[in-house]
Amino acid sequence: MASQPRPEIEEPESEPASANEENVVSRRDTVRRSSFKLRSPLVFIPLTLLAIAGTVLLWLYFGSYESTDDAQVDVHLYPGSARISGYVIKVNVNDNQYVKAGTVLVEIDPKDYEVAVARAQADLANAEATAKSLNITVPITSVNTSSQLSFATSDVENATAGIVAAEKQLAAAHAQEEQAEANDVKAQDDLERYKRLVTKQNVSEQTYDQALAASRASTASVAAAKANEAVAQQTVHQAKDRLAQAEANHRAAQTGPQQVASTNARALAAAADVQQKRAALEQAELNLGYTKIIAPVSGEVTKSVVVGMNVQAGQQLLTVVPLEEVWITANFKETQLRHMQVGQKVKIDVDSTGTTVRGHVDSIAGATGPLFSLLPPENATGNYVKVVERLPVKIVLEPGENRDRRLRPGMNVVPKVHIR
Repeated sequence: MASQPRPEIEEPESEPASANEENVVSRRDTVRRSSFKLRSPLVFIPLTLLAIAGTVLLWLYFGSYESTDDAQVDVHLYPGSARISGYVIKVNVNDNQYVKAGTVLVEIDPKDYEVAVARAQADLANAEATAKSLNITVPITSVNTSSQLSFATSDVENATAGIVAAEKQLAAAHAQEEQAEANDVKAQDDLERYKRLVTKQNVSEQTYDQALAASRASTASVAAAKANEAVAQQTVHQAKDRLAQAEANHRAAQTGPQQVASTNARALAAAADVQQKRAALEQAELNLGYTKIIAPVSGEVTKSVVVGMNVQAGQQLLTVVPLEEVWITANFKETQLRHMQVGQKVKIDVDSTGTTVRGHVDSIAGATGPLFSLLPPENATGNYVKVVERLPVKIVLEPGENRDRRLRPGMNVVPKVHIR
């Protein structure tokens, strides 16, 4: 049993040396691995914390805003149109020239419209003169008709009284005639008696002559009485004629209120004609003013008119682009609008200039873009595929952000809306 370990001692000398070296190396690796195992938690903890902090910061940063590249600069374009027809005699602007509001851009030949204004002024003066004369006539007609009615009433009363007086005169004349006839009958009878008596010489010739004269006088009295009655009858007829004329005049005078109303109506018609002529004059003056087309706002001009053109009313001649009034229309996805509100600050990156401008959310559209298209989608028909819709959001620039007027309508921009 004691002789068994010797073979191991009789091994070559190099082998123990190499084994010792291997043992040393193995011990070193073990120490290194143990030391690395001890240090590895301390190394990864700060790295893990840095990674977590970076992730949180990235999450907070990217979650603090919503952005889209589907955004363009927008503005209202103001067309410059002719409101009248005519011949263009002057164009005061060039293409892409900046103009102030109120600047005269185009001038149309005003001669025809100056003549129209002069004619309208003359028509107005004539209408005003006519109206003035009729206004004077109205009170005169009223007074005249009132006086005529009073006179006609008085004439009727006088004619009626004249008939009564004439009839009384006729009755008196008729009584006088009857009296004269009775006296004549008595005188004729006396004459016959005296004639027989004078023949028998019972009375003197003088008495007979007196009876004869009395008979002749009574006959003349009868004739005079009949003539007086005839005159009285004629007077009655004349009085009745005067009454008929007075009544006719009275009936005519009773139409006085209607005559006054008619005159007043003509005066009102003349006043209305004055208003019509005044309106025509104002329209003519407006047309004369329309011969100058002015800039409605300040901005750059794009024109399509030249001198010598014959333009028609409503024809567009130029367009004014108000660069100070531009805004951003950003089409955000509906999923991006969850925290978006009016008034939130916006940073806008401009593709053309590489600059950033500031703004804020002004409003969010009431419907998605496709609903405003010519053919809106009909999801109730056919196969339905859900897609994320976009809503236009209006972003207004802060004052002075486009002072250099480098933002032009139609340019692409990238807005970032800070929602937190």
